[in-house]
Amino acid sequence: MAPVNAALRCANFEERRDRAMALFAEKGFGQVSMRELAAHVGLTAGSLYHHFPSKQDLLYDLIEELYEELQATLEQGRRARAQGKPVLPCLIGAHWQLQAERPMQFRLAERDFCCLSAEQQARLGALRERYEAGLLRLIAPQTRRAGETLAATGHVLATLLNQLPGMLRARALSEAEGLSLMENLVQGGIERTLG
Repeated sequence: MAPVNAALRCANFEERRDRAMALFAEKGFGQVSMRELAAHVGLTAGSLYHHFPSKQDLLYDLIEELYEELQATLEQGRRARAQGKPVLPCLIGAHWQLQAERPMQFRLAERDFCCLSAEQQARLGALRERYEAGLLRLIAPQTRRAGETLAATGHVLATLLNQLPGMLRARALSEAEGLSLMENLVQGGIERTLG
């Protein structure tokens, strides 16, 4: 019976996390009080701290999880390369899918990053830089760019891959149209910038 209880606790925790994320995404992290957050996730204010040490820690966990998922998209690109398949369409498809599965986390990562402590921002910044560098190694392994130019290019490329799916869905483009447009935009930018 213990495994069932553990599974139930895990499911309850995930459900509460998802409710908190939805509230943050809807209202904005800074506009949500601890009391409102507790009521929204179905806990008393006092027991909220047992589940989530602080609002900032919860936000940090949600954004960190997104960067872990973004790292996983790079693994899909590596597998495509190992199988002799084109890497860029694979990465674009993986980002399209991730944006469909986690739109609220993308919104939080862009909008509410500034609400985190300096230490949390630095840790997430390092995760993002690692993701961006990995992305560049996959897409443009032969580039001659270096230093800040290369870092800026990685940042812009990652931003395109992370933001375009939501923008294109808002324009009611089909998945096929969206993926094709993303591939053309990203490929064109890569050829002109890193070629």
